[in-house]
Amino acid sequence: MILESALLDVLPGQEDAFLAAFAEARPLIAAQHGFRSLELRRCLDAGSSSRFLLQVGWDTLEDHTEGFRRSPEYGRWRELLHRFYDPFPTVEHYGEPLLTA
Repeated sequence: MILESALLDVLPGQEDAFLAAFAEARPLIAAQHGFRSLELRRCLDAGSSSRFLLQVGWDTLEDHTEGFRRSPEYGRWRELLHRFYDPFPTVEHYGEPLLTA
């Protein structure tokens, strides 16, 4: 399994609208081949309440980069969510855990 990770800086004042759009977008990604899990967390640090951490588990890197990103559902995902980001997030992919506790 790989872990897709992205810090999402949402435009201040748009957090509730973002969360509503994300709720609509979530089934689009959850239905994709290779999708395993999704977590969206809000930053608790002072002054960072517009920042969210998105982590998505995929079977393979290609399930995300070639499967989902080239799917018709990704177009709708982009339409729903990309307008909220400033700056646009960097998405990174991580392999299996090297250490666990």
